[in-house]
Amino acid sequence: MLYPLSYGRVCSLYGTRPAKASPAYNLLMVADRSPREARLSRDTDRAAEDRQIAAWRGLSTIEVAQLVAGASRAARALALAGLRDRYPSASDRELTVRLAALELGPELARRAYPELDRLEP
Repeated sequence: MLYPLSYGRVCSLYGTRPAKASPAYNLLMVADRSPREARLSRDTDRAAEDRQIAAWRGLSTIEVAQLVAGASRAARALALAGLRDRYPSASDRELTVRLAALELGPELARRAYPELDRLEP
C-alpha cells in the first residue's frame, strides 16, 4: 500500500531540494529531531512515517520514476495556475515564457525566449 506523499517528502527521501525550500523550516526539522519524533514531518506520527518510508523503499525504479515525474507535473501545474492567477489576461505564450523564467531562471529563459525582456514584472 502506498501512502500519500508530497513533493517535499520525495525530495527529502532522494536527497534533492524542492524549489525555494525554506531554510528556516529545514533548520527546525534538524534541530527538533528526537528519537520519538517523525523525521520528515512534524505533524505525522513516527510509526506512520516509518510505514511510508518502508513503502518507498519497496518501490521499483520504474515506480519511483513515475512518482517523481508525477510530482514534477503537479509542481509545474501549480506554478502555471499561480501564473494564470497573477496574470489573468496573459496569452498562453506569455504564460509559457513566464513559466520558463521560473523553471530555468531569468538568464537562461532569456536565451530561449528573448521576449521575456518585454514582459512587465
